Amino acid sequence: MAAAERDPRPPVVIVGTGPAGLAAAVTLARNGVGSLLVERNPGLSPLPRATVVSTRTMELLRSWSLEDEVRAGQLELDSAGAWAAETLASTEGTVLPLGVADLDQATAASPTRLAGVPQDHLEPVLLRHLERLGPAEVRFGTELVALDQDDDGVTVALQERATGEELKVRAAYVVGADGAHSRVRRLLGIAMDGPDHLNEQLTVLFEAPLAGVVGDRRHGIYFIRHPEAGGVLVPNGAGDRWLYGRGWDPGHERLADYTDARLTGLIRTAAGVADLPVRVVAKGAFSFAAQVAARYRRGRAFLVGDAAQRMTPRGGMGMNTAVAEGHDLAWKLAWVLRGWAGPALLDTYEAEWRPVGARRTARSAVDNGEPDGAEALADDLNGRLPHAWLATSNGHPRSTLDLLGPGLTLLTGPASGVWAGAAAALDLPLPLEVHPLDPAAATTLAVTPDGATLSRPDAQVLAHWPTAPTDPRAELATALPRWLDRQEVRS
Repeated sequence: MAAAERDPRPPVVIVGTGPAGLAAAVTLARNGVGSLLVERNPGLSPLPRATVVSTRTMELLRSWSLEDEVRAGQLELDSAGAWAAETLASTEGTVLPLGVADLDQATAASPTRLAGVPQDHLEPVLLRHLERLGPAEVRFGTELVALDQDDDGVTVALQERATGEELKVRAAYVVGADGAHSRVRRLLGIAMDGPDHLNEQLTVLFEAPLAGVVGDRRHGIYFIRHPEAGGVLVPNGAGDRWLYGRGWDPGHERLADYTDARLTGLIRTAAGVADLPVRVVAKGAFSFAAQVAARYRRGRAFLVGDAAQRMTPRGGMGMNTAVAEGHDLAWKLAWVLRGWAGPALLDTYEAEWRPVGARRTARSAVDNGEPDGAEALADDLNGRLPHAWLATSNGHPRSTLDLLGPGLTLLTGPASGVWAGAAAALDLPLPLEVHPLDPAAATTLAVTPDGATLSRPDAQVLAHWPTAPTDPRAELATALPRWLDRQEVRS
């Protein structure tokens, strides 16, 4: 069928409506930039998939006023560690670290904390928020079939899977958020570095009344050591929904060999309840991999999430890295498209996030290589601006993170006059907001009454002055990144 031209042109085409794609679209929309999201499946995934929403991801959701909506679907957990025992019913077991922050550690470092939220609850929250924001179009049942780019933009060929109708869309940029087997990555000719097939896992989504079996041992994952049914049991949402996973050998077994009756027997043995009512909902298999794309960018096309790196579930950072990458790339695209920065800003996406993705991916491949809670939290927060509670007159708590605006933000000590004048004297293409802090918050940020900290919208610190320099205006001008030069820079 002949391809039809589509107009008007969206500034950005995003391929994939998982957490990375949705985070990118939401960030663009919140910056007033439209996008077209295409997803080959008929809707969002009905599977729970990842359940760890990290502290930094919750900070982003909080900044979008989505924390309560997200937490409405959270699991009731008392520990950030795992429980290891012969069966789920065993009264004797061992608490094992999972390489995530302790709940109390997160509370001290952040205005929020991590949560156990199934992905099939999180994604609809993000999609509804995107729909409320307005400037994005979402097309389910539509897949990318071709991609061509030049110095001025990208042309993508799309196909509606139900009708076979094809259309071409011209955009300024394309974002590949289309998962581990990314077609965008393949069309760009970008290879993956690292091992595949580290482990083969069979997974079963099922429903069973296990709350009474667990009792007060409420953990995010249970390692089952029974010789006949060893594996993991993972709570996966309301309605007694659980996941059972175990190693298997796809070279000598078939998925069809695991009938509902066989799976029910394995789950009962793992649970330690011989007559447990079990309803098998879905079953599948996947391979653990620890791979990183050789590049996160080619020209005007970018990779985010599982398209950029494939992590094992250890440490629970796959989805959270995807959200962080989608957010980071999107605010940078928005700044360039709005004329706030030059295209050189987009070079910082790969430069900043590929090392993070590579480090987290390598860590996920090492059995028993989880960091302690403090290390995990520091890695998750990724050096962002320190959190401090602010003195407020209305009783509503506010954090230093809540002061960050869509442009640059200058947080100063109580004696902010020299900085306010310096900021006003600069001729910038984007907003620069100045916020004086109360003495306690200034101390947490390690600034004296006349000191200051300059931050980006992602809470990354660009410059820090413990005390005021002789010429604050000159210091500010020097601290501004070169990518604020809006002259065209070739990728």
